[in-house]
Amino acid sequence: MKTRMNRRRFIAGAAWGGAGLLVLRDSASARSYQANDKLNVALVGVGSRGKHFLLAIPRIGENLVALCDVNRRQTEGPAKDLPAARQYRDFRKMLDEMDRQIDAVVVATPVHTHAEIAMAAMRQGKHVYVEKPISHDVGEARVLRDMARRRNVVTQMGNQGMATDSFRRTLELIQEGAIGEVREAHVLFESGGTGPLERPKERPPVPDTLDWDLWLGPAPVRPYHPGYLTPDFPGAGGKAYDATLLGWNRWRDFGAGALGGAGAHSINLAFKALNLEALWNEGGGPRTIRVETEISERCPENFPRCQIVHFDLPARGSQPPAQIHWCNAWDTEIKRRGILERLEETAGQPLKWETGSWSPHSFLLIVGSKGMALTNFHNSVCKLLPEKDFPNAGGPPQRLPRSGSHEREWVGACKGGPKPMSNFDHSGPAVELLLLGNVASLIDRPLEFDPMACTILHDEEANRALRPPRRSGWSL
Repeated sequence: MKTRMNRRRFIAGAAWGGAGLLVLRDSASARSYQANDKLNVALVGVGSRGKHFLLAIPRIGENLVALCDVNRRQTEGPAKDLPAARQYRDFRKMLDEMDRQIDAVVVATPVHTHAEIAMAAMRQGKHVYVEKPISHDVGEARVLRDMARRRNVVTQMGNQGMATDSFRRTLELIQEGAIGEVREAHVLFESGGTGPLERPKERPPVPDTLDWDLWLGPAPVRPYHPGYLTPDFPGAGGKAYDATLLGWNRWRDFGAGALGGAGAHSINLAFKALNLEALWNEGGGPRTIRVETEISERCPENFPRCQIVHFDLPARGSQPPAQIHWCNAWDTEIKRRGILERLEETAGQPLKWETGSWSPHSFLLIVGSKGMALTNFHNSVCKLLPEKDFPNAGGPPQRLPRSGSHEREWVGACKGGPKPMSNFDHSGPAVELLLLGNVASLIDRPLEFDPMACTILHDEEANRALRPPRRSGWSL
């Protein structure tokens, strides 16, 4: 129910504490906005990717009212430019104290805390924008989508390629049959994992600006080491640590690997063009997705140096069964296996982005019966092949709305505009599909996934891996 009301009035429940953890009671906010109203936005995660939103949110005319980061040094600098924004280390305290002053929350923390923060915000009826991927594991993606539907809040995953005219016009053309019937798509990402790593043995002191326990969040406890943090994290520098240790995304406890990071950018045109969301919706009878993987080595704590994943997808309405083939590996392994060479033979041309991509040999190739679609790694630059057969393939979208930017589209939806294209009804299932690849690499055997039930069939070990254990006090 929507109620017309003063911009600053909220229907919200109080927060209450229990078991040493602030538990936020369901308190969806009913509100309406005038066209010139500004959203009050809280940013959780101010370093690294969060720096983008320090500029983007004010640039599109909205208010940043709170800055939250587990490292106090991250908020001190930005707070000088945003003196009205309150500073926090704990997002739970921020949501408790500022419930009535926050309309929407941007989450730009490491992946393992995305779901925790987004869920707490949505419980209070706040719109959320979550950097990609929206979740650390399959189970989290499911509960995020379910909560967004229950609370009827606006959601968006941070994969900006979907906002471009190129993406939307190309999607329209594929949906209109320009490249014919599509039965296969290929994603190549020119970067591999680390392979198995030993945990660092040094025990440096935790910087006094950092709440290490809060940084760990739902992840299992382990001693602090700056190598787990992003390289630009204050306190991570100043010493020549092994570069292979730098970054939380190299560790399964904290990151989602290439499938979660790169995949959340590169799979979207194929996911939309193949109408894969239909597999997650009611109707159509039972269906399963088969997932097979080839890995360079078993990596219980990290990610393989090379991983190939084959997703076998059942028919969706009038669309036939299809396959998506994923490969991420270092360039030497890609060459050794002849993967790029085979895809270039399929495309009938070299597959290299001279401009528009920082990873020129990373791409999505969608193969149809009448032609193909090729995109860069971010899905932000797309074209139909052979180009001579599609001279009018460019230009703005004709059916789909133009967004202005990924952030503007989200803000517009928060004020009553159309749903963002990467809302959780899209990005939830897309991330579930991708992160099945991480389960497959951990188990190293074929999986049969029921997308409606969010269950792996006939494999209890793999099924448990959809929802890894969470630290006490951090249950979703």
